[in-house]
Amino acid sequence: MRDTSFRLLTVDLSSGEFSYSTIEAVDHMAYLGGSGLGAKILFHELTIELPPLNPQAPLLLITGPLTGTGGPAVGRLAICGKSPATGLWAESNIGGFFGTELRKTGIDGLKIVGKASKPVYLSICDDEVDIRPAGHLWGSKDTYETQDAIRGELGDTKTRVACIGLAGETKIRFASILCDHGRVAGRTGLGAVMGSKNLKAIAVRGTKPIPIANEERFGPLRRKANIALRNDMLTLAFREVGTASATEYWEHLGMMPKKYFSAGVFEGAEKVSGSQMVDTILTGYKACHGCVIACGRRVRLSDGVERKGPEYETIMGFGPNLGIDDLEAITRMGEWCDRYGMDTISVSNAIGLAFLLFERESLNDDDTGGLDLRWGNAEAAMQLVHEIAKREGLGKQLARGAKAFASQHGVPEMAAQVKGLEVPYQDPRGSSGMALVYATSPRGACHNQGDYYMVETGMSIDEIGIDFLNRRAGVEKVANVARHQDWTTVRNSLGMCIFANVESKMVVAILNEVMGWNHSIESLMETGERAWNLKRAINMRLGLNKDEDRLPKHLMKELEDGGAAGYAPPLDEMLKAYYDFRDWDGETGKPSKDRLKKLGLDWILPEIWEAQA
Repeated sequence: MRDTSFRLLTVDLSSGEFSYSTIEAVDHMAYLGGSGLGAKILFHELTIELPPLNPQAPLLLITGPLTGTGGPAVGRLAICGKSPATGLWAESNIGGFFGTELRKTGIDGLKIVGKASKPVYLSICDDEVDIRPAGHLWGSKDTYETQDAIRGELGDTKTRVACIGLAGETKIRFASILCDHGRVAGRTGLGAVMGSKNLKAIAVRGTKPIPIANEERFGPLRRKANIALRNDMLTLAFREVGTASATEYWEHLGMMPKKYFSAGVFEGAEKVSGSQMVDTILTGYKACHGCVIACGRRVRLSDGVERKGPEYETIMGFGPNLGIDDLEAITRMGEWCDRYGMDTISVSNAIGLAFLLFERESLNDDDTGGLDLRWGNAEAAMQLVHEIAKREGLGKQLARGAKAFASQHGVPEMAAQVKGLEVPYQDPRGSSGMALVYATSPRGACHNQGDYYMVETGMSIDEIGIDFLNRRAGVEKVANVARHQDWTTVRNSLGMCIFANVESKMVVAILNEVMGWNHSIESLMETGERAWNLKRAINMRLGLNKDEDRLPKHLMKELEDGGAAGYAPPLDEMLKAYYDFRDWDGETGKPSKDRLKKLGLDWILPEIWEAQA
């Protein structure tokens, strides 16, 4: 049986020193990996006194126990720390091949502290760790160019590179980290944390086998799971039509936001659908490591150049959110965000707010520098993408995020954000479960901490008690949402893509053969609940107030037409029931002492309860 212990590499950029440590087996099994184990590792380091861009603020890249094992859809890596956007717990999930390559170096997690005196990149090749100068890349190379340049310098085309662009270098609060074919850790601004450390990139190249405890039993299970996943209806839709496969259906249901969440109908929905992409600009598909879904798109635009195609969030953000129905323009804006290293959700959200304020005459031509921010003006939107990245013109204000921009103009409730993180593009008025997901997510408004919109459209998970309920149901779906959040936390911790529709019993079986553990569905769900509560506790230590578990008034205003017309989710009632179900204190929002003890989190009680008694 192979050694499946968790190995952590810590690099201090200030001193240039590095060291290895091993996570205790009991913690590995109790927190799995990914952001779940990341929260355990970083709990004591993330304090309210330590700013996220301070040199000593930690940045953790952490794999899951299934990352790189060959399936099903297990090429994910989590990046964790303290968010420059929210001041709270930060995590972002990235696909591609970087996580797999990191594990092939013999490392399961990489923690970076300190700040280099000059721009550098970190190179890890098996047991060789090297800090190299990056002054020639800083300020001159975008994220795609940086990856190519570093591979060329290291002389190995199989090297995988995760890097930042201009936005990370200048510490824009929604700066992202990119690797491979435009795979992005976009949310919570961890690219700015890299920039604050003068760290342009991390290059990894490994030749070691990824450990499997029981290879003979794992192989047949993996093949069975991949075959089932390949033939799954959701997989077929994502492979053929991409993540925007349900665009027109979601428009019909009122789940697709339009004109910055202010309109109920968008007449051009069919022009920005996955089907339209197939019929016009699609040239091929792209998959992450060990993935049979292949939801990534390759497209060719009018310039004849083949490039990354946009995914659902990018299409919605630069499309219906801005009243734009031009797929080519949307693709170009998404590409520029990738090259600058900016989260497309946050950028398009902030631009959408500017368009809405312009329509309502809260912004004028002097404010916009002469830009005509009428709905559908793709050229103006593109100009704002550049201005945000360069902190020029109106972009200087927008680079602070939607929350700050709305407050600056005296309309704080107009910003579609939760806890400082911009809302993604599943309208909670068309999917009431998402209202609760946004309000309670540990990183602010987030669809990847609970993609409950999939359940709202029929993807129930009966074996773990997640039933299908009417998408306008309220309190009765609270337990559903909480269990779904726990299960999503499990998948994220394992390194499994949330698009992978794999039976929970198969997930448990595969995990046990990979690690030599004896998890059940029940114990695995408990790991998800444990991590969810631990992240909640981190946020309480970082100053979270329970009153921030809410949606802005702009998102709670009933629309006049469309599939969500005349409805707003009963969020106050749902939150009360959610607190009861989670066993969170109604006065403070903290997980109760009994709940923490039940989850084996009694070790945090002194910092969450007793210290403030």
